[in-house]
Amino acid sequence: MTEIILSTENLKKSFVMSKTRKVEAVKGISFDVKRGEVFGFLGPNGAGKSTTISMVTTQLKPTSGNIFIDGKSILESPAMARRKIGVVAQHNNLDRGLTARENLIYHAKYFGIDDKTANKRADEYLEKFGLTDRQNDYVKSYSGGMAQRLKIARAIMHNPEILFLDEPTTGLDPSYRAILWEQMLALNKTGTTIFLTTHYMEEPEQLADRIAIVDQGELKAIGTVDELKALIPSKNIISIKLARLDPKFVDQAKALPEVKNATITNDVLLLYMKENKPDFNRILEWVNKLDSPLQNISLSASSLDDVFVHLTGKGSVKND
Repeated sequence: MTEIILSTENLKKSFVMSKTRKVEAVKGISFDVKRGEVFGFLGPNGAGKSTTISMVTTQLKPTSGNIFIDGKSILESPAMARRKIGVVAQHNNLDRGLTARENLIYHAKYFGIDDKTANKRADEYLEKFGLTDRQNDYVKSYSGGMAQRLKIARAIMHNPEILFLDEPTTGLDPSYRAILWEQMLALNKTGTTIFLTTHYMEEPEQLADRIAIVDQGELKAIGTVDELKALIPSKNIISIKLARLDPKFVDQAKALPEVKNATITNDVLLLYMKENKPDFNRILEWVNKLDSPLQNISLSASSLDDVFVHLTGKGSVKND
């Protein structure tokens, strides 16, 4: 039986905004993360992702429910949990009054790592993340991308059993995104579990063993990429951008013999096709008869982004 490293049970979190207003950010989420897997945790802005991560990393206490790491409640033993996890948060939580090297060394010492090992690991990660030449500069002089790379290096200094990456590649150029994932997958191969949130859908689609999708504080689906894609009405989707969208177009599209389902999402008319090779010309003829000028039309195979849209009604975005 596969070992579970992290599990949540009916996890809830509410915030009191005023005397008359309370916001329920997380509404009874339950899921398991298997030891050694790359686990994607996706959702639109305001879905409850960061709130959930704050709870499972001991930064925020749940309103109710429980969280277990290696079968032990982190609510009862938060210190135990912190020894086992590494966290790359969205915000810059580096010590800006220290140099890059000092940030890494002090983090290692906090976890009881000896000086020789700490310095060896610092040398390794400073080189791999392109920071060796700036290792003795204060972090306050770093660009956003450099600070992000240093945050990641610091989080893995103590070889955590489970590494939480909350939008880790935001602000990184493509070359350093590739370096990050090379390092993360190498770490994963040694046994570290990766818990990832991102708005770049290609990352979990290519890298994650399983993915959970949340929206409005609720878990909408969980499974492999193929299992999630099976939730979409069709493997082939025609996207239609019109100058003006009328809700009646959806009903008209559903009446077409080639169309299995239709919806409007992010101002785009989506047609889920019945056939693997739909008659694109017939659809184009129908579109040209609509009382709205066509701006763009495309046919694509279903992707994780389509799953995201199907389950949440929102497209992924590249910022949070």
